[in-house]
Amino acid sequence: MVTGIGQRREWRNVVMLVAGLTLARLIALFVSPLELYPDEAQYWLWSRTLDFGYYSKPPMVAWAIWATTAVGGDAEAWVRLAAPMFQAGAALVVFFLARRVYDERTALAATALYALAPAIQLSAVVIATDSPLLFFLGLTILAYAALQDADRRRRLWLSAGAGGALGLAFLSKYAAIYGLVGIGLHLALSPHARRGWSPTGAALAVLAFAVVLAPNLIWNAQHGFATVQHTAANAAWGGRQLFNFEELGEFLATQFGVFGPIPFAALIVGVGLAIRRRRVEPSDLLLLCFVLPPLLIVTGQAFVSRANANWSGAAYLPGAILVGAWLIRWRAKGWLIAAIGTQALIAALFLAFAISPGFAERMGAANAFKRAKGWAQTTDLVLQRASVEEPAGLTAIAVNSRFLYYAMRYYGRDWFADPSAPPLRAWLLAETPQNQAETSAPLTAAEGRRVLAVALEGNWEKEFAGDFSATAGREIASVWLDRKRKRRLEMFVGEGFAPRPRDPVTGRPTPR
Repeated sequence: MVTGIGQRREWRNVVMLVAGLTLARLIALFVSPLELYPDEAQYWLWSRTLDFGYYSKPPMVAWAIWATTAVGGDAEAWVRLAAPMFQAGAALVVFFLARRVYDERTALAATALYALAPAIQLSAVVIATDSPLLFFLGLTILAYAALQDADRRRRLWLSAGAGGALGLAFLSKYAAIYGLVGIGLHLALSPHARRGWSPTGAALAVLAFAVVLAPNLIWNAQHGFATVQHTAANAAWGGRQLFNFEELGEFLATQFGVFGPIPFAALIVGVGLAIRRRRVEPSDLLLLCFVLPPLLIVTGQAFVSRANANWSGAAYLPGAILVGAWLIRWRAKGWLIAAIGTQALIAALFLAFAISPGFAERMGAANAFKRAKGWAQTTDLVLQRASVEEPAGLTAIAVNSRFLYYAMRYYGRDWFADPSAPPLRAWLLAETPQNQAETSAPLTAAEGRRVLAVALEGNWEKEFAGDFSATAGREIASVWLDRKRKRRLEMFVGEGFAPRPRDPVTGRPTPR
């Protein structure tokens, strides 16, 4: 049994760990020369116009960027500032949740495993949807676990809190559906959990959830359920050959990388032991209900279609607690120390790479950062060419890549803020828009009289040029990202934009 002094010691250690990591991440953010990844630039652009929803994601990430940039301005560090704050909060939620369902010792181990996990290092310095998702999903599980043994009055408050937190998780990323699945699964399997709910408590949870989520649902209804359709398209299980053993193997291999090699191996071993013994501790069952659905569903998706490594991210927070509990229960002190030590080394290397990309290049890790380099220089090259062409008149600058569009909107924000500047537009490869850049800023015939066209290498350059009646001034420009890699642009002036018909089968432009 842990004494009061021991409890204070564990809490003090957690506070020191989380505060130290957060400080290191903040330092990395403000000294790193790495630029915004185009998706981050897209979220920044959303934050300029607050709304209850956006084309491909719920609104939380844009709201967070709006808040941090309102304080410090639009520099990269301030755009990303919410990420380490959300992850600091998530790490503290891990401690409180693990302490509630297990004990202080497990809570300290779980917090270290979570806060030092490889995927969390990236999530803590890149502004995206995963960091707020994990924070609010963790709060949901914490409130749900707490109401199991609370008195009647506290159960009502916790029920409303669980519903509201789950709503905020949905406003962060629709992968919060796994939280709803986990609650339903646990209620189905645990009579004790069902006894913790009353009709009034359930009604309060549903009401709080609905109130929080309703504005986003209304926004989606007003915009043809754009975000829902985009999410469904990403998760589509069709369009590829079934039984993709290569995709399956690649996804499972990435889970060792993002969750940590020892923790993910321990998770597999623990699940295997539970299946063999056909007995699960109540606390383990609670967490397994939140860990297994995202892992199994996304693994299945990888097998029949495709899956990105972070699509199972909803499992990371409860998974870290479960692994910490199992390693302590198995008295695998050496493995626990090795896991935390390995994770800490990876975390330190990642922060060092972020602070000094040159060090990452010398260590052979430059490829991991190539998409966060060279966008400011790329934008400068385009705007320099636009300045040369502007005296003859430009009706638009058009790009054939959403990455290039969002990077230019961010790094060229001052230039495009000038009302006299030609607008930035996106060329459509297919008949209909395939992303928000093409939806909100498509190049039209009216604006296509004389266009500076910019094609990202390998992105349908010939088809792009073929949609103009005449082209001239072709120029190849390159931006070096490191000693081996460069970004190549093709720029030309296109006149008389007249999109060719698209093939009804492929959706691609037909020959003239």
